[in-house]
Amino acid sequence: MSKSLAIALNAEQIHRLDLSAATMAIESQLDATPPPELRFAITYPREASDPRELSEIPEVRLWFVRLDARYPWLPFWLDWSSGELARYTAMLVPHQFNRSEGIQYNPESLEIFVMHKVFAIADWLQTKNQSGQAKLKGFAKMLGYELADEFFTLL
Repeated sequence: MSKSLAIALNAEQIHRLDLSAATMAIESQLDATPPPELRFAITYPREASDPRELSEIPEVRLWFVRLDARYPWLPFWLDWSSGELARYTAMLVPHQFNRSEGIQYNPESLEIFVMHKVFAIADWLQTKNQSGQAKLKGFAKMLGYELADEFFTLL
């Protein structure tokens, strides 16, 4: 069973685009088998009248864009069961919130995101001499896409 790893993130780190807490946590676990299930504990003050979700705040999104540029394979480590994959995806993919249906991603942007991540994660796993095909299929499925086994022969 994977251990859980929480990365605390505050407004100061976000405003300075400071990845040091995330970098230290991630780098310390690079050789862990299995890798940890990563979560983010984000503390970002907002006015009581501010209805935005964290993924709708440009500064927070920019921090996650920077993190994703450094670790494009990071979705592989996220704690999917606690909703971290959906939240991470919302940080990077344009979306809207619907009160009855929840988050609704821009379909074209989501498709590009999913395929970009599949390619990045597959390449990263290859450098580690790991397959991860089942987890990649699970990743795509959690975001509404099916990957055929034949697709992986192209990689």
